[in-house]
Amino acid sequence: MAISHSQLDDGIVRSMSVAAVFHDFAGKISSLDFHRTEDLLVTASADDSIRLYNTTTATLSKMTYHKKHGADKVCFTHHPSSLLCSSRNKLESDESLWYLSMYDNRCLRYFKGHKDRIISLCMSPVNDSFMSGSLDHTVRIWDLRVNACQGILHLRGRPAVAFDQQGLVFAVAMEGGAIKLFDSRSYDKGPFDTFLVGGDTAEVCDIKFSNDGKSMLLTTTNNHIYVLDAYAGDKKCGFSLEPSPHLTTEAAFTPDGQYVLSGSGDGTLHAWNINMRNEVACWNSYIGPVTCLKWAPRRALFAAASDVLTFWIPNNQP
Repeated sequence: MAISHSQLDDGIVRSMSVAAVFHDFAGKISSLDFHRTEDLLVTASADDSIRLYNTTTATLSKMTYHKKHGADKVCFTHHPSSLLCSSRNKLESDESLWYLSMYDNRCLRYFKGHKDRIISLCMSPVNDSFMSGSLDHTVRIWDLRVNACQGILHLRGRPAVAFDQQGLVFAVAMEGGAIKLFDSRSYDKGPFDTFLVGGDTAEVCDIKFSNDGKSMLLTTTNNHIYVLDAYAGDKKCGFSLEPSPHLTTEAAFTPDGQYVLSGSGDGTLHAWNINMRNEVACWNSYIGPVTCLKWAPRRALFAAASDVLTFWIPNNQP
């Protein structure tokens, strides 16, 4: 019987092992995302492919190539066959963001405005709005139904963005380890709170909220991971990883918010218990330093990727 994420404990997390391997990528996987309610995973990679997987059967369902734009960041919209994707290639037409139907491989809309590479992309969990953070030092707020940008924030540094699971708040991580929190409905009034990661001024390259909204997970460019209290900004715990040249790894919460997983520059994967502040597992990734890692929203399964994609599930063998 499949284990649900609500049943996770140290023993189950420790038993995670590789269940499926996909080798046929011709470049690093730059982004992956699980659908919130369907058993689906999408990847974007440097070989210009976008691939859709069924996570129940561990099979490739659909693959499309996008040579003109290149595929960099990718995330699901609410529809299981519709995606948001950012361009890897610099185009004169400024088509840096696009809304893609995987059903018929058709671009439904382009979103123009960013002047440099998009490094962070996230969809609201409750409506048709989404956000993108770019090396042009802006965060843009969009609506799937409208071509024009709905709002813009000018910031220092390389902004990483994330919605909380209720879609009421979004966070922007920026220069100097500062995290600014905005009300999604009135972001134009400015942030209602600012947190600082004490003692670490490295730029935050990724930010995530736990499902219960109580914690935030930050990954920095100098290979540190922090878990913050999402209400007060206090640091709950922090972990250090082996550096990897020219590569920043991705960390992820488990759906119950009790564990954090991350890759490391030495090709290992690590899991920590947030409440106990201790490492509960360390595995060989088998695929070298991991570029992308996420835990499935509704199942005891996580995906880790480099130029190979792996699915991990609990090993139920006695």
